[in-house]
Amino acid sequence: MTLVPFHPSFSVMLIMACSNSSWRLPQPPFFLVGIPGLEESQHWVALLLGVLYFLAVGGNVSILAIIWTDSSLHQPMYLFLAMLAAIDLVLASSTAPKALLVLLAHDHEIGYIVCLIQMFFIHAFSSMESGVLVAMALDRYVAICHPLRHSSILHPGVIGRIGMAVLVRGLLLLIPFPILLQNLIFCRATIISHAYCEHMAVVKLACSETTVNRAYGLAVALLVVGLDVLAIGISYALILQAVLKVPGGDARLKAFSTCGSHVCVILLFYVPGMFSFLTHRFGHHIPHHIHVLLATLYLLVPPALNPLVYGVKTRQIRQRVLRVFCTKALI
Repeated sequence: MTLVPFHPSFSVMLIMACSNSSWRLPQPPFFLVGIPGLEESQHWVALLLGVLYFLAVGGNVSILAIIWTDSSLHQPMYLFLAMLAAIDLVLASSTAPKALLVLLAHDHEIGYIVCLIQMFFIHAFSSMESGVLVAMALDRYVAICHPLRHSSILHPGVIGRIGMAVLVRGLLLLIPFPILLQNLIFCRATIISHAYCEHMAVVKLACSETTVNRAYGLAVALLVVGLDVLAIGISYALILQAVLKVPGGDARLKAFSTCGSHVCVILLFYVPGMFSFLTHRFGHHIPHHIHVLLATLYLLVPPALNPLVYGVKTRQIRQRVLRVFCTKALI
């Protein structure tokens, strides 16, 4: 169990800060409330989360299995889709199981270290998903604007380096989150009004100075979301410019259809995420249970719907799924 940093010069400050609290070392566990204000409806909320988690696991495992076993799908678009599916599996599994235990089994307690680990996984893999969405936008740009050079620009080596860059960025930017939190002193009740360990929800419990934590969290959010949305926006502006120059309505319709699924995934990921981020800092007038419910769904809806969106919009994946079900029906 990790202890609060303790040095001789720090001892007096620590004793004074905690003199009127029940805080004792080692760090006690946190208490996850769940969805405050919806206690009477928590079973319906749990049912919704359970369905979303089932769809997320089943859909993303299917996507990974299809791409892994079909060598014809070992192309940039599908390799990036496989990365997205793997990230979604981790993101959903970092949130849903504990949230379901809180809502159904009233297992509200979560260990201090476990809370920090959950927080790291949620935020790190959210950053990775944002990075993969940028890579997918780049793939669509190259495929539409430079179709003859697509395979030479995005060859397997480049795809591997992009995947590694996305992974490293997520890890390096988010490792300071749990490290900085361990420097905080929690003198009040460690009750988190949330269904999972969200960074700002934990920071708000501290009675010591949290300026560094808040500033770093804001900087990471602006850096990741700001730069990634800008890159995606530039990619699609260039795609739109190229598509409008293409003669013939059928060619334009095909190009828009190709990008349609990716645009849906982008909206599913960024719109609820930005709502949750802005509500934590500026949306004090929004009911807390609405914020917590949407923040929880934000981590489960994209993983659940991404496989459905790509399954419907991507012909190769749709055909492979239909082939599997037709084979089973014949057997």
